Amino acid sequence: MNSATQHLIIGSTGKTGSRVMTGLKALGFKPKGASRNGEVHFDWDDPTSWSAALNGIDVVYLTYYPDLAIPKAPEDISRFCALAKMKGVKHITLLSGRSEPAAQVCENIIIQSGISWTVVRASWFDQNFSEGLFRQFIMDGNIALPVTDITEPFIDIDDIAEVVIASLTDDRHSGQLYEVTGPQLISFADIAARFSKHLNRKVNFESISIAEFESRLVRDGVPQGVIETLTYLFGEVLDGRSESTTDGVERALGRPATSFDEYIQKNMQFFTEAA
Repeated sequence: MNSATQHLIIGSTGKTGSRVMTGLKALGFKPKGASRNGEVHFDWDDPTSWSAALNGIDVVYLTYYPDLAIPKAPEDISRFCALAKMKGVKHITLLSGRSEPAAQVCENIIIQSGISWTVVRASWFDQNFSEGLFRQFIMDGNIALPVTDITEPFIDIDDIAEVVIASLTDDRHSGQLYEVTGPQLISFADIAARFSKHLNRKVNFESISIAEFESRLVRDGVPQGVIETLTYLFGEVLDGRSESTTDGVERALGRPATSFDEYIQKNMQFFTEAA
């Protein structure tokens, strides 16, 4: 792919999309950012917005909101792929979720679309604790979630973005499924202990019920779609099936994945600015 390749980044204001935009620009590309209120209008709930967004596009980074696990996702992904193929899109990179059977249905739709593809299947994001809903837990000193001692190989979004950028700019990544995780399995109690160490203040972990978790999210004004996704992930996906690490980052980039401690160190500003 050369510098004239036109990229469309769906979800360009999101955690991964914004980083992919920045990385592509640094390489000399001129990506178009697509979102509900972005440079290019794109709304998964408004299929009439899809066609104009794809005009003149060669390569797409596809993130789905709120999550590939919702019931209408496969239909949307199928319709989008058919439209993209008709519009002449040459490659799609899909961000997917690890150990989510519903998401893997959408992966298969992309793989069978007749368009060059890469799937980046990611574990839970480190940045949930610095740029997401869980940041307030760290600021309050108490991580209250409906989970016990299950471990997860949390991944740094910067690693995900780098893998995505490679897939959008180098044909060698076409036809690859990269299952990307961090380098170690850690529990939420471990996470609390690591934040306590690096921030030099106590961060506790509290295991609560799904019902209590949902009640607190409603109280805090979290959108219903996000609540449903989170309760699905904690209630069905975070059950031990993902208690393993992979070499996806190293396969794609030739370097190890970033550790959780490294992530905390390079993101200290998120945890100290309003402490």
